[in-house]
Amino acid sequence: MSLDASIPTPPLSVDLRKDFEESGVKDVLDELDRTLIGLEPVKTRLRETAALLLVERARKTLGLNHDTPTLHMSFTGNPGTGKTTVALRMADLLHRLGYVRKGHLVTVTRDDLVGQYIGHTAPKTKEVLKKAMGGVLFIDEAYYLYRPENERDYGQEAIEILLQVMENNRDDLVVILAGYADRMDRFFESNPGFRSRIAHHIDFPDYADNELLEIAETMLGEQSYHLTPAARSALSDYIGLRRTQPHFANARSIRNALDRARLRQANRLFRAADGPLDAAALSTIDEGDIRASRVFDGGLDVDRKGA
Repeated sequence: MSLDASIPTPPLSVDLRKDFEESGVKDVLDELDRTLIGLEPVKTRLRETAALLLVERARKTLGLNHDTPTLHMSFTGNPGTGKTTVALRMADLLHRLGYVRKGHLVTVTRDDLVGQYIGHTAPKTKEVLKKAMGGVLFIDEAYYLYRPENERDYGQEAIEILLQVMENNRDDLVVILAGYADRMDRFFESNPGFRSRIAHHIDFPDYADNELLEIAETMLGEQSYHLTPAARSALSDYIGLRRTQPHFANARSIRNALDRARLRQANRLFRAADGPLDAAALSTIDEGDIRASRVFDGGLDVDRKGA
């Protein structure tokens, strides 16, 4: 037998639709459609990215010239628009397609990467990168890494280490930088090395009022709560008012508002209870539980952390 005969012959064709289903990518995207309300432009970009990676994998299978695509990404948008959730799904998608070994997501901020003293930043950054290898590193509010106004800031050291690893280990690590769009633009202008390594820029739009109301009902349903018709109307009014106030964080603000509504409901039931309560009473959010919010009086319905 000749040496060439022992080398497997590449197939003559591939079935992309079959690969799409058998790889589990279809399941990931379908789950995203079911669980993530709105964000159609984001979902479209994810489907396009999945298609690109499936085609690249098919080219490799057929023995065509190929190169591992650059998969580092930038997610821009306001808080509470699903960036972390999508990053988690992206890690799963990349793992199913064989572009990362483990498919886990490591979420960090500046404080996890940058030290306060000389010699502290490199070990912190390298330890985070070690944990993230084989998966996705999600850096939230990434623009805080760069603080040119502070001459003694060590963020630049972390940036240089990240850039080196993003280039040398791009077949074993995907980095996603996230934050407000305008601040990320300034960050990229100040750090052209990052811009050149980011192939995919995905913008996350704010949710519409009707989408936030649907998100609220989904959140409540997951905890076996429901709104009365009057409470649903009150929550719709709340969303419209809350959106105009400071520190609004889309779905995050709605989750916090529902937590406070449940607190009011619990106190209402406790004060009024003079006998046994059935499941319906314990599961119902009423209009008063919503309209007791300070938002309806022009105040802020936020805790000290905002949102």
